[in-house]
Amino acid sequence: MINKRTLATAVAASSLALAGMAQAEVKVGFLGGFTGGIESLTPPIFAGAQLAVTQINEQGGILGGQTLEMPSGDTTCSDASAASNAADRMVNSEQVTAIVGALCTGATIAAANNAAIPGGVLMVSPASTAPAVSELDDNDLVFRTVPSDAFQGEMLAKLLLDKGIDFVAVTYVNNDYGRGLSDAFSDAFEAGGGEIAENLAHEDNRADYRSELGSLSSSGADTLVVLAYADTSGQTVLRQAYESGMFTQYVGADGMVGDSLVEAIGADILDGMIATRPGSPDLPGTDIFNEAAEAAGIDPSAVFAAQAYDAAFLVALAIEQNGSAEREGLSEALRSVSSAPGEVILPGEWEKAVELIAAGTEINYEGASGSHEFDENGDVPGVVVEMVVEEGSFTSKGLVEL
Repeated sequence: MINKRTLATAVAASSLALAGMAQAEVKVGFLGGFTGGIESLTPPIFAGAQLAVTQINEQGGILGGQTLEMPSGDTTCSDASAASNAADRMVNSEQVTAIVGALCTGATIAAANNAAIPGGVLMVSPASTAPAVSELDDNDLVFRTVPSDAFQGEMLAKLLLDKGIDFVAVTYVNNDYGRGLSDAFSDAFEAGGGEIAENLAHEDNRADYRSELGSLSSSGADTLVVLAYADTSGQTVLRQAYESGMFTQYVGADGMVGDSLVEAIGADILDGMIATRPGSPDLPGTDIFNEAAEAAGIDPSAVFAAQAYDAAFLVALAIEQNGSAEREGLSEALRSVSSAPGEVILPGEWEKAVELIAAGTEINYEGASGSHEFDENGDVPGVVVEMVVEEGSFTSKGLVEL
């Protein structure tokens, strides 16, 4: 016969063991556009974030040896309901401590307003570039490791003007990303002496943009600037523009920088296409990330891969600094680990960071995509890279200088 006290002790011990098992992992969610307008761009971005997770777990884990896990959710990029639902699952079902993402601006705003902010969950986006992100009433919970399009638009305008391209037609996807980038580009282009012959919004995920293209072409411009997505409207607009023989030069921004675009339309057709994308400065952290990414089978030059790595590594550092997997206090910890003063932590230096944090030493992460001195809106300075389609793929031509 089993002694009741022995049984009670066994049950208590079992409960403690189960509690320990329940606490053996820390979850940081990832929200990305695995389907939709940037589905070809998302996998290397996710891989960049997962590389940080792998390094952390290989170097002893987080919060005293717990495993860092990264469940993912699909926002579809353009569907606010899908983004909200994915974020709700992360916040309320997966019980994540923080979120890396989302990627598309509309998805980030929907996820933040409908789930993350009400749940007190920190979000760090590696790809949401629209100025609208800066305007969120977010209780200091929404950050990004990529510069605002207020800067990218200015740099794209400068790049074209420096090349002698001063008369263009513009079409942009009618959402926060497209509108914000178009406004920033247009203001800077015209301030620099350029002329925008026509500027038209278009809706995403349509099969026919010939009406808009007819209006854009009738303006007399030979250069078409397309501020949209490589896997949906941007691709269709370019294909139909070529088929109609309307323009001789194509220009895009970060949402268009994907070799899937070149493969879908044709290398010969897009040869010489100009674009911009946020990049990484020539700093020690960049070289370290590039080497680690290549070893892991990740293209280190993939758009936003470095920024995603930094977002994941920074979130993990903030959790370690905060001392628990609780959500409260995490944004303050994020600002602490990302800013001077402090001993510099480079990509991959997880063990070093844990030792310094345990000793009460301030740290300052200098990442794969540069430093991350977040301003009051959670924004960072950054650099913009010129991309040109050459020999069948987008090729970096270096930083666009102010």
